[in-house]
Amino acid sequence: MATPRRTALAIAAHPDDIEFGMAGTMLLLGQAGFELHYMNIANGSCGTATLPRDEIVRIRRREARAAARVLGAIFHPPLVNDIDILYEKPLLARVGAVVRRVNPTVMLVPSPQDYMEDHVNAGRLAVTAAFCRGMPNFPTTPRTNPVAGQVTIYHAMPAGLRDPLRRRIIPEYYVDVGSVLERKREALAQHRSQKEWLDLSQGMDAYLTAMEQLAAEVGRLSGRFRYAEGWRRHSHLGFCNEAADPLADALGDLVLVSEDYRRWLEEPIPKHTTPRRRT
Repeated sequence: MATPRRTALAIAAHPDDIEFGMAGTMLLLGQAGFELHYMNIANGSCGTATLPRDEIVRIRRREARAAARVLGAIFHPPLVNDIDILYEKPLLARVGAVVRRVNPTVMLVPSPQDYMEDHVNAGRLAVTAAFCRGMPNFPTTPRTNPVAGQVTIYHAMPAGLRDPLRRRIIPEYYVDVGSVLERKREALAQHRSQKEWLDLSQGMDAYLTAMEQLAAEVGRLSGRFRYAEGWRRHSHLGFCNEAADPLADALGDLVLVSEDYRRWLEEPIPKHTTPRRRT
């Protein structure tokens, strides 16, 4: 009997977003036999303080291709400029075409909460594209035939592990990326233009160290791993069977599932209370 096809598609907003929060898990899925696909929706056009748009776009595409090669992933070109990732039908139709061509069994996408709208909208577009993957009356650009099969979606952690109002976001899954940290670092190092840009614009003096610090913080939260990436699983409705969990199935002991998070999922939503006025 033939082994079922297993494919993982990572969709993020900008070149280097995948390397910061998803690349370790991608590498482990690749080792587990998954075909890997890599896509940034935006081209990195605003990631410079000195270069003209066309030049930085060429540089960042070259860097992203190099990073995808390090990860062993198939590269899918970006679709729009930075800050143009809008949740609109024309862009959704283009993202939908990629999802149908790849027909992934696992999708790695951004957090629903993050500090900038490009990240949030990239996640929304990816999720809706997956939801529409089998709908014959949803046209994509270019026109691509609908596909059948299950897909399970996992959301990465937001930058700083907090939502836009500074509230802490806790993972449901912790993936031990210690064994692939050097390759994750090598993939991020391909984005040389971004070290210069982030040093200037956001004070990130240690670009590569910032990635390692994030992985170390998620590892600390796990209570088990030294370096980890965190994930939350999307609702199964419209995507897969309720019990489908291919990430945990594929990676086995490299995944720690937070029972506290699972218990929190079952808690009722608290009733709204009006703050008491100070006297």
